[in-house]
Amino acid sequence: MNRLFKRIDIVVTDLFCYDKHLSCIFAISQPSPSKVIFVNLPNLLTLSRIPFLFVIVGLLYLPFPGAATLAVLFFALGAFTDFLDGYYARKYGIVSNFGKLMDALTDKVFMVGLFIAFLSLGILPEWCLPLVLLILAREFLITGLRLVAAAEGVVLAAERSGKLKTVIQIVAASLLLAAEWFGSDLENWIPEVYTNVLHLLGLVAFIAAAYLTISSGTSYLLKYRKLFAGTMPVRKPAAKEESDHKGEGI
Repeated sequence: MNRLFKRIDIVVTDLFCYDKHLSCIFAISQPSPSKVIFVNLPNLLTLSRIPFLFVIVGLLYLPFPGAATLAVLFFALGAFTDFLDGYYARKYGIVSNFGKLMDALTDKVFMVGLFIAFLSLGILPEWCLPLVLLILAREFLITGLRLVAAAEGVVLAAERSGKLKTVIQIVAASLLLAAEWFGSDLENWIPEVYTNVLHLLGLVAFIAAAYLTISSGTSYLLKYRKLFAGTMPVRKPAAKEESDHKGEGI
């Protein structure tokens, strides 16, 4: 595993990195060719999950053989970027407010977008619609709460239940994608019973994820209800709380 990360470090540095802060250079199509944008690598990895989402959904809609296999591969890549952005941010000390906010936001968009696509494709049955809507409402309500808290100088610590629901959401999406993969590209090699079992496990994991999503969001809103009333005392973030790029457990 250590050799793999060293190899990734070398490849990433050779392909993308031009300074010690892992800033990636992109030319702007403006009259002055000398203008460039500098985007650090962790933020670039974070933002990459959005195009990965569109690629995965597009592949699931395509009828040709192998599309589901590619969708699974892109899902794995998208999930891996969630680890890599935090890894490089911590390793090179390039934590940013943009990175912390967008890391949490892109995780929510990635997972909720997949569940909406699963619902549209019939991977999730129609009775899951209220659960998907509740997940959608919870995720963006908590994101809005974090923005309000940030404006008041309040740091909202990640809750253990929030981290657990994120893990269960990923497990549910993985099982449902695997069932689609087995049923589409591996139907001649994998008995249908295994596909049905994976799909059933995916549904159970999705229901568990929905429950944890709603319950953790409710407890979070109750805990910080003073923010809505404007009575929460203002405080500046502690240095220790600012040291972590990862914000997804909320």
